[in-house]
Amino acid sequence: MTATDSLSVWLGVRREVDWQCAPVLQRVPAGRDGFQAWCEGPVHRRDPIRAERLLAAHALAREDAARRSPLNFALLAGWQREVLAAPGTPFRMGDAYAKAGRERYGLTPRTQADFDGCLRETTDPDIPLAARAARAYLDVAFFHPFTDGNARTALLTLVHVLARQDVVLPEVGPLQTTRYADDPAGAADLATLIGVLNRRRH
Repeated sequence: MTATDSLSVWLGVRREVDWQCAPVLQRVPAGRDGFQAWCEGPVHRRDPIRAERLLAAHALAREDAARRSPLNFALLAGWQREVLAAPGTPFRMGDAYAKAGRERYGLTPRTQADFDGCLRETTDPDIPLAARAARAYLDVAFFHPFTDGNARTALLTLVHVLARQDVVLPEVGPLQTTRYADDPAGAADLATLIGVLNRRRH
């Protein structure tokens, strides 16, 4: 029996979540960059090369945010080439699996276009910034566009969405938890957590 298409499940959950309940974020003076500190700390201790690649991708994501570059698969693919040190990072060619096969993300002729459509919504001013960042993170996780490194790219995407509005979280470690496609409460909680981390800078 074919496993449930968790990407389709996520797209339903995405419409169900009340994103308007997300907290309002505050722009704060420059200080600790949580993503950079995470790379230079725990990631570097586990794997210095992985940390170096992530920092290079992070620099690109921040530069793209400063330029207000449109967020789409092509932009993410550029970051992913740094993450994986790979010359090419095409959109996946078949179904993807995660969580030891418990989640399957289907592929149709429209999957990449639908992904780009979701990413375009990160500039929607009617949705709170924390919700847009959380939703983009989960979009990357559940569209699962790459054959490897999707969790890292999801976090880079969240950082990029916030940086476009001059918001930098002082820590990102608490964001490193397992997320499930069929969990609307968990999706809303991610937006709430972004608000909690934002307030910690104050």
